[in-house]
Order: sequence, then structure tokens, then C-alpha cells
Amino acid sequence: MSQPTGFRRWIVVITAISAAIIELIDTSIVNVGLTDIAGNLGVTIEDVSWVVTAYAIANVIVIPMTGFLQRYFGRKNYYIGSIILFTLASYGCGFADSLWTLVAFRFLQGIGGGALLSTSQGLMFDAFPPSQRPVASALFGMGIVLGPTLGPTLGGYIIDNYHWSWMFYINVPIGIVAVLLSSAFIDKKEDELNIDRKSIPIDQMGILLLAVGIGSLQYVLERGEADDWFDSEAIMWLTVAAVIAIPAFIWWELRATKDPVVDLRTMKNGNLAIGSILMVVIGYGLFTSVLLYPLFAQRIVGLTATQTGKLLIPGGLITLPMFALAGRMLAKGVSPKILVIIGYVAFASFCFIMSTYNMDASNGDFVNALIIRGIGLAFVNVPLINQSVSTLEPRQLPTGIAIVNMMRQVGGAFGVAITNTFVTQRTAVHRGDLVSNLQPGDMLTMERLNAITQGLIAKGINAFDAATGAYKNMDLIISRQALMVSYLDTFKLAGLFFVVTFPLLFLLKNKKMDAATAKAVADAAH
Repeated sequence: MSQPTGFRRWIVVITAISAAIIELIDTSIVNVGLTDIAGNLGVTIEDVSWVVTAYAIANVIVIPMTGFLQRYFGRKNYYIGSIILFTLASYGCGFADSLWTLVAFRFLQGIGGGALLSTSQGLMFDAFPPSQRPVASALFGMGIVLGPTLGPTLGGYIIDNYHWSWMFYINVPIGIVAVLLSSAFIDKKEDELNIDRKSIPIDQMGILLLAVGIGSLQYVLERGEADDWFDSEAIMWLTVAAVIAIPAFIWWELRATKDPVVDLRTMKNGNLAIGSILMVVIGYGLFTSVLLYPLFAQRIVGLTATQTGKLLIPGGLITLPMFALAGRMLAKGVSPKILVIIGYVAFASFCFIMSTYNMDASNGDFVNALIIRGIGLAFVNVPLINQSVSTLEPRQLPTGIAIVNMMRQVGGAFGVAITNTFVTQRTAVHRGDLVSNLQPGDMLTMERLNAITQGLIAKGINAFDAATGAYKNMDLIISRQALMVSYLDTFKLAGLFFVVTFPLLFLLKNKKMDAATAKAVADAAH
């Protein structure tokens, strides 16, 4: 396979980044539209959360299998087929007229989307010579950050101005163009030209155990809080399934097959093991911030969905040159460990800064914090992936990179589960603390109630209803204050995860990739 140059190279770059961005956008764009979807389809918010859960489950199952699927179908065929599936499923999501139709198409969208993220970086690496591959990593990293950043922004704009179905329809023209460009400009690798599928063994038991184990775990983490954890029979039985299937999968892949669907023997490598733990924390921080920031901005400060999305733009714009800077520093031989440390500190700082805000936080406060977050993402994502796989043998790279990406997704699922549970518990605690300060006959309490009552009377409400309304308003104020403090606690908890795991950064071994290893990364299924 000849390396693309000039115009052809940049067509491949734009195609790969665009495919990765639309996949990542769809992990977050739906979050801001759940209320509208629920109302339109006539279901509850808890039921419509299946739209998010189905996509996440499909994603986390497919990602670790991408290495095998590329070998079996060929990278170009698998990539184009996945774009087609993603595009058709996006169209299906748009015209869905019932919840379960939408959920089914979201699951198919997640299956296609897993490959878009997993193979795009390999295509990016192939488009550049070894000496410029840190630049390719930086360009791809921009897509990793732009996706979650643009998702809430674009989703908020669509919800405020159009029908929710356009959150899915916008993928269709992009997908069609990506298919046409991929067919015309992406070449097949030499080992794709004559694939003998009969000679490629299929680890059916491994695939089954992986799907059951990881799929059940993802479901439990996504739906646990909404379904009251072990009060739900589904959560209980799927927890049992995960507890049985995941260890069985690990045993099977290590002992029972010569051609595993995921070669877990690579986890014996120290850098990969440590990098995977750190990537769980990165995924936790990324998904937690994507979930918490919009909630805080809208429910506490009172911003609209569009305003909330617009505040993400400055941080995203700052992140782009930071990625370019990180790429140049890696190309010049700067240790990835140094960049990862900078990114880790920046991301922890973002969490602790957000934990100091209140309902009077200004737009500028949010922008400043999100810029720091963007810098953290720019310096931690790609260097950490490179450092995690830098000491692997070339044949182990596809599995190693797939594991790192899966761990980021699992970390995100843990982040969402921990955040939802922690916010619920801390809100109850803080509400109890606040209510305990409202004593009968307390002068300050009575003054506040009287002020609210008089304000309502001034608006034409009779005295009895005004007094009743004053108590209801006081209850709403307490609930909002309790929710605000619980959000602050959750940001602080996320920051503590970074602090606790920070020493692991110094256990990573420094090793600059040689040309042969870099080429192997290029051939890997991200």
C-alpha cells in the first residue's frame, strides 16, 4: 500500500477525523435532548435513558474486537461497512416513532460507531511518514476532544430551534460523503488484498463471554442508579452475569485458545497495565465533566441549552493549538510522560476549580475552567496512549491500543454511574443538613418567609395562598442549594481520583517509538 501524499493525504485525514468526530458527537449530543425525546414519544426520562445506554453497550462490546474484525473483513471493508451501518442507523433513529425502535437503531449505531473511532487513527498514521506520526496523533486527538465538545453545543442548538430527530439526520450527509471518499481515496493494505477467511479462526466462546460480561457490566453501570441498583431483578441478574462472564472471559483468553479475540497476555506489560488504569481515570473525568457541567450550568445557574453549549466553544478552540503543540513536542523527542503529567494536573485543577463555584458563577468563570480542561485533554490523551503501548511488541499493538480505548469507555461508564449515585446521596444529606437549620420561630427563617409572602401578595395572590406559596418556594430554594452543593462535592471527588492515581504516572517507562513500532501502530486498529 503506497502512502498517500499531497491532496490525497489530506482527504484521508479529513475523512478519518470526520468519522471519529461524528461517532464521538453521538455519545453526548443526545444527552441534552432526552427531555424533548421523552415528551415526543410519550415516555418517562428514566425510560428514554435507554437511548444512551444502548449506544454505550454496543460501543464498549465492539471496541476491543476491532483488531479481529479488521483481520477478518479487511480494514477498508470493515471501515466502510461500519460507516454505512452508522449512517443507516442514524437515519433510522431520526424517523423512529417509538422508544424501542429508537433504542434498537441506537444499538446498531453504536456497533457501527465503535469501528469509526477504532480504525480512524490507524488510517491517520498510514497517511504520514514515521517522523510525522506525532502530528497525526495530535490531529486525531483534536477529533477526540472536538466530538464531546461539539455534542452538547450542537444538541442544544438543535433542541432549541428544530426537532430532536435532526440530532441524527445530520449524520446522514456526512456519512454518505465519508463512504464515497473512503472508497475513492483509502487504499487496501497488502494483507487485505487476498484475505482467506477460512484460515482465520473465530474465537466464538471469547466473543460470547466478552459480549455478555462487558455488556452486562455496562448496563449495570448505566442503569444502576435509575433502577435502584439491587432492588431491580434485572440489575441483580446482570451483575451475576458480569461477575461470572468477565473472569471466564479472562481465563478463556489466557488459557483456552491459541487465537484469542482479545490477547489479554499483553496486560503483563507494565506500561500497558498502568496506562489502562490511568485511562480509566481519564475516561471517568471526561465523561463526568461532560455530564456534570451542563447540569450545573442549566439547573443551578439557569442557562439555556444553547448558552451552555456556546460556553464550551472557547475551551475547544484553545484545545486545538494545544494539540498541535503537543504533537510538535512529541515529534521533537519530548518525553510523553512530561506531557501526561501536565495534562493530569490541568484536568485535576479543572475539577477542583469547578468545585468552588456557586449559583452566581458567571459565563467567564465557566469559560476559564473549561479552557483548563481543554488543555488537560490535549496533553493527556494521545501521549498517554503512545506511552501505554510504547513498550509492546509490534504484534501486540492492535490489542494493546484496543484495550486502552476500551478502558477509557469503561472509565466513562464508571464515571456516569458514580456521579449519578453520588449526586443522589449527597443531595439527600445536604438537604437534611439545610432543613435542620430551619427551626420553628427562628427569626431569619420567619423574615425570609415573610419577604416571600409579601412578594407574592404584591403580585395579586391572596394572603392564604401567598403563605402556602412561600413555604413551597422555600422548599425549592433548599432543594436547589442541596443539589448545587452535591454537584460541587462530585467535582471534588473527580479531582481526588486524579490526585490518588497521580503517583502511577512515575511508574511509566520512557521509550520513544522507533520507525518499525510506529508503523505497527499505523497498522493497528486504534
